[in-house]
Amino acid sequence: MYKITSLLLGLLLTAPLAAMAGTESIVLGMGCFWGAEKRMAEVPGVVDVESGYAGGDAKRVGYRDVLSLERAIQRGRSDQRNHAEVVKVTFDPGEVSLKEVLIAFWESHDPTQGDRQGNDVGSNYRSAVYTNASEQRAVAIATRDAYQEALTAAGYGPITTEIAPLKHYNRAERYHQDYLVKNPNGYCGLGSTDVAYPGEPQRPKPAVLSAADLSRERQLIVFEAKDCPFCERFRAEVLDDWSSEVPVATTEATEAPAGWELGKALFATPTMVLFEDGREVSRYTGYKGDKARFWKWLGQRLLTPEQRRIAFEQGTERPFTGSHLDETRPGVFVDPITGAPLFRTDAKFKSGTGWPSFFQPVEGAITLHEDNAHGMRRIEVRSASSGIHLGHVFNDGPAPTGKRYCINGNVLAFVPD
Repeated sequence: MYKITSLLLGLLLTAPLAAMAGTESIVLGMGCFWGAEKRMAEVPGVVDVESGYAGGDAKRVGYRDVLSLERAIQRGRSDQRNHAEVVKVTFDPGEVSLKEVLIAFWESHDPTQGDRQGNDVGSNYRSAVYTNASEQRAVAIATRDAYQEALTAAGYGPITTEIAPLKHYNRAERYHQDYLVKNPNGYCGLGSTDVAYPGEPQRPKPAVLSAADLSRERQLIVFEAKDCPFCERFRAEVLDDWSSEVPVATTEATEAPAGWELGKALFATPTMVLFEDGREVSRYTGYKGDKARFWKWLGQRLLTPEQRRIAFEQGTERPFTGSHLDETRPGVFVDPITGAPLFRTDAKFKSGTGWPSFFQPVEGAITLHEDNAHGMRRIEVRSASSGIHLGHVFNDGPAPTGKRYCINGNVLAFVPD
């Protein structure tokens, strides 16, 4: 008897409470439930937010089941209704009304995106309100219609949010609960419309960049957002040491400068947009530490076909045909994409090989990699900042290092002192 009582007590202490006295709950879908949980937990009067799955045909599901079914749906192999990632919001009606909870819901995401939310695409990321009673449904519809008026006035399309009775709710796995509390730098794909609910104070809009302060010929603009850990990471890993010849600017606004043109609406942050002649020519959305991938994206636009062949396909220019072979002015040879210093002129020497040769790189400027291609064993030289292929290093150079860094001149840019 003692063991049974202890077991029951343990279950009560570890399992989430189904209901709390004097509270009410509603289930909301607004994309990835990690960010939804964080947003709704910040609403005063909300006492608990739980991540889960709801609205699908299956009675019992887990994370892998939802992802697996979504893949089948996308490939046309299933016509089953998938569950959406949702949060069960429990609140104290004495402190916050259902209407106020739903206002926070509408303002915290973009309910016009259909089966997606930002970078997250699929029916499992749809916007949804799953109700427990007809009274909740009435409030959900009333607030939706009111918010639609505000969105329409701001230029947004129709709300796509599913409003339906709650069906087949499943609590998500333990590691999904309080995810962003446990992982402060974790992914949060939510991005609101910045449109206030009617009668609510309008959030101050971030100032749009002035075209007069930018380079119309070529300009990179990084579109950021507040409380965006990936924006902060991109700043720390890329922007803080920016030395590329491409001018860069950052903004929390979602619009292009006056007279400039975005190719399509922004839907996630950070989004890096390259403009030429005031028009978007390419964009890179999201950042998770893949620095070399970002620089490759930018390099595809900046470099010539021959430079791309060398930089990204480990190509080699023909001897005596590349740039900078006879460059002897004091200065520094830099990465053509990032602008980071690679070699100084005072480390350059005439090797007679037909390629610019150096006996020493700038400290920390390169990385070395084993290369067994073409039946040879060589050491490849790459730029540490962008990861592009530069050439190879051999042990037949002059003192003091005895090294010969044999570099393709076409993937060097020169900056005189």
